[in-house]
Amino acid sequence: MQKRILSLLVDNNPGVTSRVSGLFSRRGYNIDSFSSGVTTDERYTRITIVCSGDAIILEQIFKQLEKLVDVRDIKVLKPEESVIRELVLVKVAVKPEQRQGVISTAEIFRANIVDVSADSLVIEMTGSKSKVEAFINLMLDYNVLELARTGVTGLSRGSSDVKYL
Repeated sequence: MQKRILSLLVDNNPGVTSRVSGLFSRRGYNIDSFSSGVTTDERYTRITIVCSGDAIILEQIFKQLEKLVDVRDIKVLKPEESVIRELVLVKVAVKPEQRQGVISTAEIFRANIVDVSADSLVIEMTGSKSKVEAFINLMLDYNVLELARTGVTGLSRGSSDVKYL
């Protein structure tokens, strides 16, 4: 089973994310991660999808997405040719004697403490999927109260195929 990261540029129309995700559900394809947001031009949305399957399924997914009316462009984001990141927020219950250990671990990962209360910390960390997972695994040594991940997002490197949207 292979994973592929697809970056779609789509028209920012009502229901576009539903149509894109619906294509996956109708055909029985799996979505590992899905994130979307408006671009600098509000007429367009960038959707990043991580999907998995064998080579034939991944090719079918690509071809089916190309057929959708709202899809303007699709790129396969290859890790060596792209900047790919994920964001995680982790709320950790901490006793006073644990606080410095959590903060030190956060600093090692260049994470930010974004909220502090008497008995918990909320930590924000951005990085590759493997970095995020390594951070989460270390935080599991503490009492993780809540965790939220954004899913993968990314852009291809360089300016060889820049579209000013």
